[in-house]
Amino acid sequence: MEFAVVQSPWSQVSADWLVVPLSDPVVWSEPLKGLDTALGGILARLDAAGELPTKLGAVLGLRGLTGAAPRLLLVGLGVVGTLSTATIDRALMSALRAITDKPNLRVAVMVPAQDMGSLSPADFVAAALQAGHLAGVGQDLYKAERGRYPLASLSVVTTNPVTADLQAAATRGDILGDAMNLARDLVNRPPAEITPVAFAARAAQVAKTYGIDCEIWDQPRLVQERMRAMLAVSQGSPQAPRLVRLNYRGGGADQPTIALVGKGVTFDSGGLSLKPSDSMITMKCDMAGAATVLAATVAIARLKLPVNVIGFMGLVENMIGGNAFKLGDILTARNGVTIEVLNTDAEGRLVLADVLSYAVDLGVDRIVDLATLTGACVVALGEDVAGAMTNDQPWCDQVLTAAKAAGENLWQLPMFDLYDELIKGDVGDIKNTGGRWGGAISAAKFLQRFVGGKPWVHLDIAGPAFASSTKPYREAGATGAYVRTLVELLQRTVVKS
Repeated sequence: MEFAVVQSPWSQVSADWLVVPLSDPVVWSEPLKGLDTALGGILARLDAAGELPTKLGAVLGLRGLTGAAPRLLLVGLGVVGTLSTATIDRALMSALRAITDKPNLRVAVMVPAQDMGSLSPADFVAAALQAGHLAGVGQDLYKAERGRYPLASLSVVTTNPVTADLQAAATRGDILGDAMNLARDLVNRPPAEITPVAFAARAAQVAKTYGIDCEIWDQPRLVQERMRAMLAVSQGSPQAPRLVRLNYRGGGADQPTIALVGKGVTFDSGGLSLKPSDSMITMKCDMAGAATVLAATVAIARLKLPVNVIGFMGLVENMIGGNAFKLGDILTARNGVTIEVLNTDAEGRLVLADVLSYAVDLGVDRIVDLATLTGACVVALGEDVAGAMTNDQPWCDQVLTAAKAAGENLWQLPMFDLYDELIKGDVGDIKNTGGRWGGAISAAKFLQRFVGGKPWVHLDIAGPAFASSTKPYREAGATGAYVRTLVELLQRTVVKS
């Protein structure tokens, strides 16, 4: 998708669609008045009739117009004073998704010529570019007739001079939207295509494209490195496991090294603790944490952020078979902790245990892991909110602040010591499940045993990573959630604390 930020009167913009945001009540700025005059007063008449879409995400298309743009799409931003990154995202996604059902469109989005509160014109420009990428791509990757088509071009139009910060915002939005689509593409593709080996190959390909150091461990290397918990999960599948490490060093030697760790179960049958069919249908998404880490690391490198980041992806397939690991098995993780297996469907934490231990061994300063880890977190918070759990409140506060700035929903869950009792082992040190109650937290408590006391935040993204239904502002399937949060976090994490 070609993109540009241009200065122009709204009435003189040439495009297949002109997208005009409207707040509630409508602010009749000079650019909006000029556009209305050029259109013969149609907007004023619609306003008088109460027909202008001002509710958040509401859209109204006008076709067959005379002038530079033959089509006009009006989209509501909601009540004046309530604008935020999240509401702007929703409005722009609703608008662009309403028109990306046709190929090769040239679209222009107008920057509101009004006070946007805490948001700047640069924030709006970045959001428009993100939406331009996301709205044109659906999950219909294998249909003969697509329901979504990428835009040919997207222009973001301002009546003010185009400054360097607007150009930088456009580049940032373009990179973030492209990165989120990378994560969405990996998650949406079928598990027969995205195996651990195939995921690792894709990671190596994009790393080479953007000049990121990439190391991939095959099964013999995983054995050599004592990744025994991770290997146990993979042993029931003919698909070989992989570990991917991406190393981006954009900061100086005095800057902290941040580890991003992603769960990459490319398909989860549940193992011998077999899932029912309805629960297994979407388990191609169980590698969304790894896809998010890959996408965020690529975006960070493309943005040339002055930070040091290592992205880790533990990739396995959890299947049944004669070699599958069993209930009652005792696994010894990389750091020597022994684990009783009470449920082979609590496998993601076993993968993360070894990968987190490896990150600690490399001497990273802080850790964020992301995983579609528990259905319990979805029960607790719903499909649109991820859970955050931590051993270090200041570090978690930074993650929560980054999520809010990125417009993504994140809620912290408690990590009281009493939850440790739920995973206390009888035969080994710990159990891989704490039972029915507090399942998201007991899973986090399990992971805490492998972070070596490093400041660490665990994000359970089981709900937001994969949407169960299509809405005007989003496609069903993979969402690319929390790529923006990670990039925002790293952009704010420059000085070592």
